[in-house]
Amino acid sequence: MTDELDRAVEATLFAAEEPMSIAALAAHLGEAAAGDVREALRRLAEHYGDRGIRLVERADRWHFQTAPDLAHILRREREAVRRLSRAATEVLAIVAYHEPVSRAEIEAIRGVQTSGGTLDVLMEAGWVRVAGRREVPGRPVIYATTPEFLQHFGLESRKDLPGIDELKAAGLLDPVDDAFEALSMLPDRADESDVEAGNEAADPLD
Repeated sequence: MTDELDRAVEATLFAAEEPMSIAALAAHLGEAAAGDVREALRRLAEHYGDRGIRLVERADRWHFQTAPDLAHILRREREAVRRLSRAATEVLAIVAYHEPVSRAEIEAIRGVQTSGGTLDVLMEAGWVRVAGRREVPGRPVIYATTPEFLQHFGLESRKDLPGIDELKAAGLLDPVDDAFEALSMLPDRADESDVEAGNEAADPLD
């Protein structure tokens, strides 16, 4: 039964169009218990640990991905649906490090007014979502990142976001830069132009 469940989980994830949670896998497989599915995932992750593809968990959802050390072999030219502007990059980083955060709080950190279109771009990309309203006068909308954000940037959780010292060690910050600059530079170092369609761009954290 163990081998049969492992094969069923493996086949389901291989055919899935998007990452799946343990609950979703258990439901898809019918009579499988969540605990059994979790153990099957553990065994499969160990099995694929040194192979060309890996079974990984991102934001409590599981999927197969190319082993990081082989990514250069499979890299190919591709069109980017959009390229983030500098403003969108800064807003995305602020949301990631401070979520849940309101538009007014984003503007306070950036020191400039934030266009509603900037947040729209990030929500259309699937990286930012509306997370409710702040229980203060006016009840402003608050924003947070999505599981797709973690998946795109290869993070298991927000705890994996690099700190200021890591960014400095990687040469992304000058010693005089402050935390705000770290936030604005983290997600996308490739371009500062407006959002463009049909441009080639590598994943920012690749």
